[in-house]
Amino acid sequence: MSEALDSKAIEELRQIAGRYPQARSGLLPMLHLVQSVQGRITPEGIETCAEILGISAAEVSGVATFYTMYKRRPVGDYHVGVCTNTLCAVMGGDAIFERLKDHLGVGNDEVADERAGDKATVSLEHVECNAACDFAPVVMVNWEFMDNQTPESATQLVDDLRAGTPVQSTRGPRLCTWREAERVLAGFEDGLADEGPAAGPASLVGLEIAREQGWTAPATAPGKGE
Repeated sequence: MSEALDSKAIEELRQIAGRYPQARSGLLPMLHLVQSVQGRITPEGIETCAEILGISAAEVSGVATFYTMYKRRPVGDYHVGVCTNTLCAVMGGDAIFERLKDHLGVGNDEVADERAGDKATVSLEHVECNAACDFAPVVMVNWEFMDNQTPESATQLVDDLRAGTPVQSTRGPRLCTWREAERVLAGFEDGLADEGPAAGPASLVGLEIAREQGWTAPATAPGKGE
Protein backbone atom coordinates (compact mmCIF):
# COMPACT_ATOMS: atom_id res chain seq x y z
CA MET A 1 0.00 0.00 0.00
CA SER A 2 1.37 3.43 -0.96
CA GLU A 3 2.05 6.13 1.59
CA ALA A 4 -0.37 9.04 1.57
CA LEU A 5 0.80 12.41 0.28
CA ASP A 6 1.53 14.34 3.46
CA SER A 7 1.55 18.10 3.94
CA LYS A 8 5.27 18.33 3.04
CA ALA A 9 4.73 16.53 -0.28
CA ILE A 10 1.73 18.69 -1.14
CA GLU A 11 3.68 21.85 -0.36
CA GLU A 12 6.51 20.65 -2.60
CA LEU A 13 4.02 19.92 -5.39
CA ARG A 14 2.79 23.52 -5.08
CA GLN A 15 6.40 24.71 -5.09
CA ILE A 16 7.06 22.89 -8.37
CA ALA A 17 3.93 24.37 -9.96
CA GLY A 18 5.06 27.82 -8.85
CA ARG A 19 8.30 27.56 -10.82
CA TYR A 20 6.51 27.98 -14.15
CA PRO A 21 4.73 30.95 -15.79
CA GLN A 22 1.93 28.50 -16.58
CA ALA A 23 1.54 26.18 -13.62
CA ARG A 24 0.45 23.18 -15.67
CA SER A 25 3.92 23.13 -17.23
CA GLY A 26 5.08 21.67 -13.92
CA LEU A 27 3.04 18.48 -14.30
CA LEU A 28 5.92 16.23 -15.41
CA PRO A 29 8.18 16.98 -12.42
CA MET A 30 5.13 16.90 -10.14
CA LEU A 31 4.42 13.35 -11.26
CA HIS A 32 8.03 12.43 -10.52
CA LEU A 33 7.60 13.81 -7.01
CA VAL A 34 4.45 11.70 -6.56
CA GLN A 35 6.49 8.64 -7.53
CA SER A 36 9.27 9.60 -5.11
CA VAL A 37 6.76 9.61 -2.25
CA GLN A 38 4.33 6.88 -3.26
CA GLY A 39 6.49 4.68 -5.46
CA ARG A 40 4.11 4.96 -8.41
CA ILE A 41 1.38 7.17 -9.85
CA THR A 42 -1.64 6.69 -7.63
CA PRO A 43 -5.24 7.94 -7.95
CA GLU A 44 -4.51 10.21 -4.99
CA GLY A 45 -1.46 11.62 -6.76
CA ILE A 46 -3.45 12.27 -9.93
CA GLU A 47 -6.25 14.01 -8.04
CA THR A 48 -3.81 16.11 -6.02
CA CYS A 49 -1.87 17.28 -9.08
CA ALA A 50 -5.14 18.10 -10.87
CA GLU A 51 -6.39 20.15 -7.93
CA ILE A 52 -3.16 22.13 -7.59
CA LEU A 53 -2.97 22.85 -11.33
CA GLY A 54 -6.67 23.56 -11.81
CA ILE A 55 -7.06 20.91 -14.50
CA SER A 56 -9.05 17.70 -14.70
CA ALA A 57 -7.89 14.38 -13.34
CA ALA A 58 -8.41 13.00 -16.85
CA GLU A 59 -5.81 15.44 -18.21
CA VAL A 60 -3.30 14.38 -15.56
CA SER A 61 -4.05 10.72 -16.16
CA GLY A 62 -3.57 11.21 -19.90
CA VAL A 63 -0.03 12.45 -19.31
CA ALA A 64 0.76 9.80 -16.70
CA THR A 65 -0.32 6.99 -19.02
CA PHE A 66 1.42 8.41 -22.11
CA TYR A 67 4.99 8.34 -20.78
CA THR A 68 6.46 4.97 -19.82
CA MET A 69 8.61 6.53 -17.09
CA TYR A 70 5.46 6.95 -15.00
CA LYS A 71 4.44 3.70 -13.37
CA ARG A 72 0.97 2.62 -12.31
CA ARG A 73 2.36 -0.38 -10.47
CA PRO A 74 5.22 -0.43 -7.94
CA VAL A 75 8.78 -0.92 -9.18
CA GLY A 76 11.82 -2.17 -7.31
CA ASP A 77 14.32 -0.17 -5.31
CA TYR A 78 16.41 -0.40 -8.47
CA HIS A 79 14.60 -0.29 -11.80
CA VAL A 80 16.77 -1.90 -14.47
CA GLY A 81 16.06 -0.91 -18.07
CA VAL A 82 17.70 -2.84 -20.91
CA CYS A 83 17.85 -1.05 -24.25
CA THR A 84 16.46 -3.34 -26.94
CA ASN A 85 16.36 -0.82 -29.76
CA THR A 86 18.18 -1.62 -32.99
CA LEU A 87 21.87 -1.04 -32.26
CA CYS A 88 21.82 -2.22 -28.65
CA ALA A 89 19.77 -5.26 -29.70
CA VAL A 90 22.24 -6.41 -32.35
CA MET A 91 25.16 -5.68 -30.01
CA GLY A 92 23.69 -7.95 -27.35
CA GLY A 93 20.79 -6.09 -25.72
CA ASP A 94 18.28 -8.81 -26.54
CA ALA A 95 20.56 -11.44 -25.04
CA ILE A 96 21.02 -9.35 -21.89
CA PHE A 97 17.28 -8.88 -21.49
CA GLU A 98 16.59 -12.60 -21.90
CA ARG A 99 19.33 -13.49 -19.42
CA LEU A 100 18.00 -11.07 -16.82
CA LYS A 101 14.43 -12.31 -17.25
CA ASP A 102 15.61 -15.84 -16.59
CA HIS A 103 17.94 -14.84 -13.75
CA LEU A 104 15.35 -12.72 -11.96
CA GLY A 105 12.34 -14.86 -12.86
CA VAL A 106 10.32 -11.91 -14.18
CA GLY A 107 8.75 -10.62 -17.35
CA ASN A 108 8.82 -7.09 -18.72
CA ASP A 109 8.05 -4.34 -16.19
CA GLU A 110 7.82 -6.73 -13.25
CA VAL A 111 9.47 -6.79 -9.83
CA ALA A 112 11.58 -9.79 -8.88
CA ASP A 113 10.49 -11.68 -5.79
CA GLU A 114 12.63 -11.06 -2.75
CA ARG A 115 15.07 -13.82 -1.90
CA ALA A 116 16.42 -14.67 1.54
CA GLY A 117 19.14 -12.18 2.33
CA ASP A 118 18.18 -9.63 -0.32
CA LYS A 119 18.61 -6.06 0.89
CA ALA A 120 16.93 -4.42 -2.11
CA THR A 121 14.39 -5.27 -4.79
CA VAL A 122 14.97 -5.08 -8.53
CA SER A 123 12.49 -4.61 -11.37
CA LEU A 124 13.16 -5.11 -15.07
CA GLU A 125 11.99 -3.34 -18.20
CA HIS A 126 13.02 -3.27 -21.85
CA VAL A 127 13.39 0.33 -22.96
CA GLU A 128 13.69 2.19 -26.23
CA CYS A 129 16.78 4.07 -27.36
CA ASN A 130 18.70 5.72 -24.52
CA ALA A 131 20.68 7.93 -26.95
CA ALA A 132 23.87 6.13 -25.92
CA CYS A 133 24.51 4.05 -29.05
CA ASP A 134 28.26 4.69 -28.82
CA PHE A 135 28.29 2.57 -25.66
CA ALA A 136 25.97 -0.21 -26.84
CA PRO A 137 24.62 -2.37 -25.38
CA VAL A 138 23.41 -0.07 -22.61
CA VAL A 139 21.55 -0.82 -19.40
CA MET A 140 20.09 1.89 -17.20
CA VAL A 141 19.46 1.68 -13.46
CA ASN A 142 17.09 4.33 -12.15
CA TRP A 143 17.93 6.28 -15.34
CA GLU A 144 21.72 6.18 -14.83
CA PHE A 145 23.95 4.63 -17.51
CA MET A 146 25.67 1.26 -17.28
CA ASP A 147 27.57 1.06 -20.56
CA ASN A 148 29.04 -1.75 -22.68
CA GLN A 149 27.19 -4.48 -20.84
CA THR A 150 27.21 -8.23 -21.40
CA PRO A 151 24.82 -10.88 -20.08
CA GLU A 152 27.43 -11.74 -17.46
CA SER A 153 28.11 -8.17 -16.30
CA ALA A 154 24.38 -7.37 -16.21
CA THR A 155 23.72 -10.45 -14.09
CA GLN A 156 26.46 -9.41 -11.68
CA LEU A 157 24.99 -5.90 -11.63
CA VAL A 158 21.54 -7.02 -10.48
CA ASP A 159 23.09 -9.40 -7.94
CA ASP A 160 25.12 -6.52 -6.49
CA LEU A 161 22.04 -4.32 -6.33
CA ARG A 162 20.01 -6.98 -4.52
CA ALA A 163 22.86 -7.57 -2.08
CA GLY A 164 23.09 -3.86 -1.23
CA THR A 165 26.59 -3.53 -2.73
CA PRO A 166 27.33 0.10 -3.75
CA VAL A 167 27.40 0.46 -7.54
CA GLN A 168 28.80 3.38 -9.55
CA SER A 169 27.25 4.23 -12.90
CA THR A 170 29.70 4.36 -15.77
CA ARG A 171 28.96 8.00 -16.66
CA GLY A 172 27.46 9.46 -13.54
CA PRO A 173 27.14 9.14 -9.77
CA ARG A 174 26.78 6.11 -7.53
CA LEU A 175 23.37 4.57 -7.94
CA CYS A 176 20.64 5.75 -5.61
CA THR A 177 17.23 4.18 -5.08
CA TRP A 178 14.28 4.60 -7.44
CA ARG A 179 12.51 7.00 -5.08
CA GLU A 180 15.64 9.07 -4.55
CA ALA A 181 16.13 9.31 -8.32
CA GLU A 182 12.51 10.35 -8.80
CA ARG A 183 12.97 13.18 -6.33
CA VAL A 184 15.94 14.43 -8.37
CA LEU A 185 13.81 14.33 -11.54
CA ALA A 186 11.24 16.40 -9.68
CA GLY A 187 13.90 19.11 -9.39
CA PHE A 188 15.27 18.60 -5.88
CA GLU A 189 19.05 18.25 -5.83
CA ASP A 190 20.80 15.35 -4.10
CA GLY A 191 24.32 16.79 -4.26
CA LEU A 192 25.55 14.12 -6.70
CA ALA A 193 25.34 16.09 -9.95
CA ASP A 194 29.12 16.48 -10.26
CA GLU A 195 30.00 12.95 -9.18
CA GLY A 196 31.45 10.73 -11.89
CA PRO A 197 32.35 11.56 -15.51
CA ALA A 198 29.80 13.46 -17.59
CA ALA A 199 30.97 12.00 -20.91
CA GLY A 200 32.95 8.96 -21.93
CA PRO A 201 35.74 8.65 -24.53
CA ALA A 202 33.45 7.16 -27.20
CA SER A 203 31.24 10.26 -27.10
CA LEU A 204 34.22 12.56 -27.61
CA VAL A 205 35.87 10.81 -30.58
CA GLY A 206 34.34 13.20 -33.14
CA LEU A 207 35.49 16.23 -31.16
CA GLU A 208 39.04 14.88 -30.90
CA ILE A 209 39.20 14.18 -34.66
CA ALA A 210 37.92 17.69 -35.41
CA ARG A 211 40.62 19.20 -33.21
CA GLU A 212 43.35 17.09 -34.82
CA GLN A 213 42.21 18.08 -38.32
CA GLY A 214 41.57 21.71 -37.45
CA TRP A 215 37.91 21.44 -38.40
CA THR A 216 35.46 24.09 -37.26
CA ALA A 217 31.77 24.67 -37.76
CA PRO A 218 30.91 26.92 -40.72
CA ALA A 219 30.13 30.51 -39.90
CA THR A 220 26.47 31.36 -39.68
CA ALA A 221 25.24 33.57 -42.51
CA PRO A 222 23.85 36.96 -41.40
CA GLY A 223 20.18 36.69 -40.49
CA LYS A 224 20.25 32.89 -40.22
CA GLY A 225 20.43 30.70 -37.14
CA GLU A 226 19.82 33.65 -34.83
